[in-house]
Formats: sequence, structure tokens, C-alpha cells
Amino acid sequence: DYVLDSSCGWSALEEALNLSGPIIVEVGFGMGVSLHNQAQSDRQTNFIGIDVYLPGLGNLIRLLQKSQLKNVRLYYEDAVEIAQRLAEWSKALPTPDQFVVCSGGGPGIMEAANKGAQKAGGVSVGLNIDLPYEQTHNEFIDSDKVIDFDYFFVRKVMFVRYAQAFVVMPGGFGTLDELFEAITLIQTNKIERFPVILYGSDFWSGCIDWIKNTVCQKFNNVSTNEMFLFELVDSKEEIVDLSLIHI
Repeated sequence: DYVLDSSCGWSALEEALNLSGPIIVEVGFGMGVSLHNQAQSDRQTNFIGIDVYLPGLGNLIRLLQKSQLKNVRLYYEDAVEIAQRLAEWSKALPTPDQFVVCSGGGPGIMEAANKGAQKAGGVSVGLNIDLPYEQTHNEFIDSDKVIDFDYFFVRKVMFVRYAQAFVVMPGGFGTLDELFEAITLIQTNKIERFPVILYGSDFWSGCIDWIKNTVCQKFNNVSTNEMFLFELVDSKEEIVDLSLIHI
């Protein structure tokens, strides 16, 4: 296991995990896919980069998730299948273009993401957060692909830095934090645009209605065009199709 904090530089993550291809990051209650390698331009920052522990890592798919959702079983199997399908698709690509599945490293839907990747024989990475009362990394992460973070903000930077898409499952404050961070960075052109896919209209429709009716239309704090920065779907097939179209 590796512990990352804000005193480290970009390169450590790739070096430690020693991956040769791109990344598909976490399938959990949310999913994301990573940006292509940008190690050279970022090495002057004060973070250890995933590119150090995961050398050659370029493509990442991330699922955002909540570890303590009451109806976790309802979404668990869906997340396993999504991750498995994406990993199977990736394995059919030429080696330099392949993706790996990377989760938030913990239990619940994060575990489901890693489980699906392993079922497909794909690379399974976990960027775990060290919490005093809740999270330890799950058993479906490859033994040499577990990274522990002390700080949420450092871990979040790593996810967004490599994401080619986010698939966001129902979750709590952590899921919302990562979701809105990604949308804000896309909105402000701080990162390249990638698909942000919300799974489950029964969970997300109220939030979307509030953004549309209150934030956008009533207070004009979000433009109408910015409502298209994310998509809402209700089937596993749609998630996989949308991810593959945009990757």
C-alpha cells in the first residue's frame, strides 16, 4: 500500500503501480474515465501523481460511489456488470490504448467496480481514503494497485486528472462533491470535457430539477447550455454505450 499526501510530487503513483497502459477509473456509485497522460507539465506541483505509481497510465474510467447506501445491493450488481463490460471492451483494444478500472478503493459500489474489473481479467486499481471509522480497501483491488490517501482533495485531483468519463451512482456528500467538482472544472475549461453520466433517475431527478428550476431558471446562476454538461440514464447499457462513444 502507498500513502499519498500534499507534500509529494506527481510522479510517485505511476512509478509504484508500474502500469504500462491507460486507465479506466472507479466503478462505484459513480464512475469516471481519465484524461490522457500529462505528467511532464504537472510534475512541478505539490502532489504525487498517479502517473508515478501507474506508469504509462493514460485512460481512466471512474465510478463515484457511496459506501453506506441503504439500497446498495440494488446498485452493486449493476456496477459489477458495468465495470466488467468496460474491462472486457478495453481488453480487446491494442495494449497501448487499453483502460483499467479504478475505484475509490473502499466497500460498497467501489468494491463492485473492482470486482467487475477482476471478473473480466482487467487491471483493478483502488485509490483509497484513510478514514478513522469507516473505510478500508476492498479485496478486489490488485494487490499492487492499492494507494491510500490521507486527504480527500489530493485523491480527488488524481481522479479528475485522469478521467475520460464519470458515471455517478446514487451517493452522499462525497459523491456530490466529486460530481460538482468535475462539472465545475469542465464548465470553466480547466480540464477537457468528458462524459458525466448520472445513473438512476429515481435518485437524481430531484437534484436535476432543483438545478434546472432554481439554480438555472430562477436565479440564473447556471446557463441553459451548462445543463448539458451531464446526462441522466437508467440502464447499464446506456452507461457503457455513452462511455465508449466519448472515449
